[in-house]
Amino acid sequence: MIVACIPAYNEEDTIAKIILLTKKYVDKVIVCDDGSTDLTGDIAVGLSALLIKHTQRKGYGAAVRSLFNKAIKLGADLVVTLDGDGQHNPDELPMLIEPILQENADMVIGSRFIDENANDVPRLRRIGIGAITRLTSIASGVKIHDAQSGFRAYSKKAIKLLELTEDGMGASTEILLKAYGKDLRIVELPITVRYKGLDTSTHHPLTHGMSVVTSIIKLVVEEQPLTFLGIPGFICLLVGIFFGVWMLQGYAAEHRIITNIALASIGFILIGTFTIFTAITLYAISRMNKIRK
Repeated sequence: MIVACIPAYNEEDTIAKIILLTKKYVDKVIVCDDGSTDLTGDIAVGLSALLIKHTQRKGYGAAVRSLFNKAIKLGADLVVTLDGDGQHNPDELPMLIEPILQENADMVIGSRFIDENANDVPRLRRIGIGAITRLTSIASGVKIHDAQSGFRAYSKKAIKLLELTEDGMGASTEILLKAYGKDLRIVELPITVRYKGLDTSTHHPLTHGMSVVTSIIKLVVEEQPLTFLGIPGFICLLVGIFFGVWMLQGYAAEHRIITNIALASIGFILIGTFTIFTAITLYAISRMNKIRK
């Protein structure tokens, strides 16, 4: 069974067309109305889509998490996600799901930037997505073209393994990092998108970007705490010890404590000790969680 999942917030102008076009290619359509104040949910129900209603806005990631959970309960064999604002073309769904149907992929990303000439992506959006995508590629160690695309397809195996925690826009990147961490087979295919005449974002670009970057840093630190916290903490500790030795040498020579050096030593030692302790704690929690699973 193929299930389409559509996160939506105030999309009454476009949601009907998206549902009707999507129904041609899937067995069920689920819409998560993420706290809309318009008729988005009513329209979805009127078109016989399954509706998940968030009474208040929780964020894109929370909507996707609710959709995935519902799809799993329905027994979905394949899940596709697309936005409800009209930027994605449902007629490209057969192309997107084909690698999974052929068992050549666990996850397919519809990329706006494989074919640079196919889409007229606004310049500011292109720059922001490009920066986030490069950061995601560095964090995962795998080159990708579009880390923020919401037009994706997932196998049953993928949606069961991807346990999402991010509520906001960082969920798109969280999915990629966790997918790479679980050795899921990922394919990118070129898609077309529409921006002209559409209000395709309800987030300020700067707020959106900072939210995603913060999520990437948090996810990377949680995944590899000894590397990203332990090593810097150890360096801080060594610097603090260096200042401490310098202070003691000065005291031995002049019988006085240089306050600035003493404070620097104490500060670096405290920061280093705290960071190392945090790294070890996060590593222990991560190991326990993996053992429980």
